[in-house]
Amino acid sequence: MFIQTESTPNPATLKFLPGQTVLDAGTADFPTADSAGSSPLATRIFAVSGVAGVFFGNDFVTVTKSEAIEWDHIKPAILGAIMEHYQSGQPIVSAGEEQASGHAEHLGENSEIVDQIKDLLDSRVRPAVAQDGGDITFHGFDRGVVYLHMQGACAGCPSSTLTLKMGIENLLRHYIPEVTEVRPVAV
Repeated sequence: MFIQTESTPNPATLKFLPGQTVLDAGTADFPTADSAGSSPLATRIFAVSGVAGVFFGNDFVTVTKSEAIEWDHIKPAILGAIMEHYQSGQPIVSAGEEQASGHAEHLGENSEIVDQIKDLLDSRVRPAVAQDGGDITFHGFDRGVVYLHMQGACAGCPSSTLTLKMGIENLLRHYIPEVTEVRPVAV
């Protein structure tokens, strides 16, 4: 097994490509070691000292490190953990743990606008940010303001504010006149 790595716009994250499917559908975000209980792979990666977050996409694993550690010190251990996991035959995420679209539900008022927002995010935004090892999901819509949740490499990325304001906000405002602003949320 050969695992490739790619840098991301966030210097604290690295994208690992195992050359096979990680998740069949959706994404999985493990922002802390305590949240990794449903994933044998995430648990194994968090066992490496200095790992601060783990995120799974369709064909990649994004790992966020703590500030105090250098990639040169933990990258070999992370590669080893991923390789050991795939050789173990264990599931990536325990059975019964469904991976959703990632978008928050929105019922009632503005549901047509919200559906348009989600469609644009799914077709134009999420594929692009997945290339960088992250994900951006819909969190809410209130009085013209779209609230988005940033995951993986996008969470804490120095360029995420620029991506939100110049990229996503402009895109949504262009296609959906009711959108006036885009803001990040911490979940």
